This record gives sequence, C-alpha cells and structure tokens, in this order.
Amino acid sequence: MTEQLSLEMNTITKLSNLYDEPFSDSSQIPTYLVSAMTKESVTVSLSGDAGDELFGGYSRYQLANDSWNRINKIPTSIRQSLGSGISLLPGSFWKGVFSPLDALKSKGSKPSSFGDKFLKASALLGSDSRQNFYHKGFMSHNLNAEDWILDAKRLDTVFDDSDFSKASFLEEMMALDMLHYLPTDILTKVDRAAMAVSLETRVPLLDPRVIEFAASLPLEYKIRNGVGKWVLREVLYRYVPKKLIERPKMGFGVPLAEWLRGPLKDWAEALLDEKRLVEEGFFNTSLVRQKWHEHLTGKRNWQYQLWDVLMFQAWLEQNK
Repeated sequence: MTEQLSLEMNTITKLSNLYDEPFSDSSQIPTYLVSAMTKESVTVSLSGDAGDELFGGYSRYQLANDSWNRINKIPTSIRQSLGSGISLLPGSFWKGVFSPLDALKSKGSKPSSFGDKFLKASALLGSDSRQNFYHKGFMSHNLNAEDWILDAKRLDTVFDDSDFSKASFLEEMMALDMLHYLPTDILTKVDRAAMAVSLETRVPLLDPRVIEFAASLPLEYKIRNGVGKWVLREVLYRYVPKKLIERPKMGFGVPLAEWLRGPLKDWAEALLDEKRLVEEGFFNTSLVRQKWHEHLTGKRNWQYQLWDVLMFQAWLEQNK
C-alpha cells in the first residue's frame, strides 16, 4: 500500500511537466500509470476513445435527458425559487438529512455523499435551457468558478457558441462532447500521458469514415431501450461472449477526496498556503481556504474544485 501511494505521489508531482498546462482531470493519474505499464510490452497501442461520443455510450446522456424532460415541465420561475430555497440551508444540514443513505452506501464499493449530489442537483433547477443544464450539471467541475478567481471574466465556450436546438437533446449532448470534451479532455489526457513514456496511441474510431457512418445512423441505432452503443454491441456479440461485455462501465476514477484528506494532504496544503495564495494574487484566498477546511473536516466534498486549483498551483510553481 505504501509503495503504491509512493508511486502515485511520484506521478502527481510530474503532472505539470507532462501536461505543460493546468490540466485538471484526475483520471490523468491512472492514465499515465497504465501508459507506463503498456509501454513495457508494446510501442503502439489502440484506444477506444470516441466510441461513447459517436454512439451514445455515456450513461449521463440518458440521465440528463430524462432529468431535463421531468424538470422542464415545471415553470422556470418556480424551479429557480425552489433551488434558491434549498441553497439557503447550509451544506451540513443536507449532509445530516442524507447521512443514513451515505451510511448504507459506504458499506458498498465506495463512500458517497448524497447531500453533495442533492445540492448540485438543486442548483440545476433554475437552468433556462437544456444546453445550460447539461453544461452545468454534467460537464463542469465548478458551478461558481468565477467566485474562486480574482477579477474573473467568464469566456464563451462551445456551449455558448453552438446551436443544436433542431436535434434531439441526446444528439445535442453527443455533438457537444465531440466538439469539446473529447478533444480538450479525453484525447489530450491520453496523448500526453502516453507520449510522456514514448507510447504511441491510435484512435481508429476517429477515422473520418467511421465518424461519417456514425453521423448517418438514426439515433435508435445508438441508444435503444436506455442502452448506449447499441449497434457496436450487436457487432461485438458476433465475436465476443455477452458475459465479457455486459458489465458496468468503469472509468479511470481515483479516490481523490480521500487522498486529499490523507496522503496528499501535506502536498496540497503547501500549494494552498494562505500567504502564498495572497501573494500570487490569482485566487479568492478566503474562499479557497474555506473550501479546503470544509473538505478536510468532511463537511463537504470539494475534491474536483480543489483539484482544479491544485493543478494550476502545481503548474505555476513549475513555470514561475
């Protein structure tokens, strides 16, 4: 266990060099480790990236679609009032309300905070469009990023500049991910992690012919009865037993919340030092320190928001 944590800590200290920018997707850690292991055997590897975006494989597509269809039946003004009312009560209150559910879940695979999830969900009630709902609820680490940064100015993203309103919501989410999430997160993460160990990765699903074929397919060939990548599964069933395929989708997540309270605590504390933050002048020091304290004490889980700050701080330290 100690050896494993040492390996991961060694990887974390390399991240600012590997990515050469404040790249903040914590699955970059296992991606680098898997790339290093793969390089021990081969020099060229194949990646299955783009399959989810092209053929509707992410479970969040169905969840977002179903959730939006439900809440959109309620007038926006009523939803906004309800969301504002929920936010007036502190996070500790909601954590207490949902603590019985957290206790039950902790007996399973990994601990979870239903209170945190409820607060995030309630913040989405006031969304004025399905695009905004998807962006904030499913594709953003921080709903209030501007509060964390001094003199922040929100810049337009693909969610502001793209119009897929004539498509279904499911098709819109897939298109947005192809334009934004896939190239700026997934492909960047894998390419830089792999090239750091001189491993070449190729992405056959991004062959223009595959993209054109996927774009030509009706939606029901991609998502059917709530199951994504339907057409790919049907092809695969011809060659691979179903029991090897029909398993829960597992990402490259790491127990970041626990690591920040444990083995990464001293490293994070040094980067989030109050005096240091004030002198550098990029972040709202009092807010960052408040969130860091709440995370350490278990009041709230701010793992992803803090990881954003930490990756910037680590990059800044390397490039001063």
